[in-house]
Amino acid sequence: MDIKVKAPLDPGFEPMSVVCREFSKAVDFEGGEDVVIGVVRNKGYISTYKTRIFKNGHEQENNKYIERIVKTMLWIKGGYKVIIAGPKSVADYIKKTYSEGGIRDFDAKFMARVYEHPFEVEHVSAENAPETYETTSPIGRHLDGCRIGFDAGGSDRKVSAVINGETVYSEEVIWHPKTQSDPEYHYKGILDAMKTAASKMPRVDAIGVSSAGVYVDNRIMVASLFIKVNDEDFEKTVKDMYINVAKEIGENIPLEVANDGDVTALAGAMDLNDTEVLGVAMGTSEAGGYVDSKGNITGWLNELAFVPVDYNENSMVDEWSGDYGCGVKYFSQDGVIKLAPAAGIELDDSLTLAEKLKFVQGLQKNDDPRSAAIYETIGVYFGYGIAYYAQFYDIKHVLIMGRVTSGQVGVILLDKANEVLKTEFPDLAEKIQLHIPDESSRRVGQSIAAASLPEIK
Repeated sequence: MDIKVKAPLDPGFEPMSVVCREFSKAVDFEGGEDVVIGVVRNKGYISTYKTRIFKNGHEQENNKYIERIVKTMLWIKGGYKVIIAGPKSVADYIKKTYSEGGIRDFDAKFMARVYEHPFEVEHVSAENAPETYETTSPIGRHLDGCRIGFDAGGSDRKVSAVINGETVYSEEVIWHPKTQSDPEYHYKGILDAMKTAASKMPRVDAIGVSSAGVYVDNRIMVASLFIKVNDEDFEKTVKDMYINVAKEIGENIPLEVANDGDVTALAGAMDLNDTEVLGVAMGTSEAGGYVDSKGNITGWLNELAFVPVDYNENSMVDEWSGDYGCGVKYFSQDGVIKLAPAAGIELDDSLTLAEKLKFVQGLQKNDDPRSAAIYETIGVYFGYGIAYYAQFYDIKHVLIMGRVTSGQVGVILLDKANEVLKTEFPDLAEKIQLHIPDESSRRVGQSIAAASLPEIK
């Protein structure tokens, strides 16, 4: 594999972006055939991806390549059904792979839960290839009236009262939602926050919520905030929690609930006064959000933690999904920690993951070259990762945030990512700008962006 910018601490790194480029060249040289992949999600929306595979032979290569693209489509766009227009053998492989007991059983079950529909794979002829059917509504950027903006984090909850785009009140309250099995704890915390914000305004015209997790039509489908709540209580109490809280604030108040990654991207887009913004948060995991060319949130999953960025089957495996090469092991505290031994850094096993990250970042304050090598490696990962993401998103701006990028290490990371883009993907380098938003403005912007989600009709 021809990689022009090497990852200093990971010689086995096989970027998905380069794999796709070299695969396409080889197919064009030997002769190929078209494949259209479609994923179907809520309301019948369909996202598609067109590619080419080898026409004769290379069955194993074709299957692996298509499976990685299918995996990417599912976690970026979301869907309970995969449609393959191409060789039936490829569709059969995908069906087996994503079936009960298959190696992507986790992904299939996750999608079935999110969209409340059995997961399925369908083969169709080229003549019946799926076509893209997507609509986005202008969610966000609405600043009129008296609004509540609520941000549910894993360690604190934030709420703001916003009148005509100005924050007139905000508060942060420490809470522990991930350790609580009684959903009443979550309900009371959310309701108390919103009632406090409501008391600071003459009325409430709209409520916007930014929260980690997956949301469909304002319903909570999957969210780590409720990880200790059992399935029965989740179905009965949690799924419609934000809808029910809004009703207690007032009848018929417009409500919009969005993934916190999307809201962060929206806040960045509002600050930049531009569109086509991809936000990537590197913390305990990798979170993503996107604002499209119309300035809208798309309704896609944007769960970048599960999107493959490394084609190397011997790369680190994510314990939750059981898959290799996924973003969570590259753009998170896990990504830093996994590289420490290669950098010659010994980490005390008694430390928590957060403490290990802090230790590595502390070395950089003393200009330790070992810490710099780790962040240069992550920067290489990220540059190639952006090029892969750009196959599925139209991107003008990339915002990075999260504790992994705090301080000088974030600058090292972005410098290396820019080097990759300029060296390997000059067309993308001319189009895409990389940013680290100011922390204080991001926090304020987040509350206003959340409050701006609903439209007052």
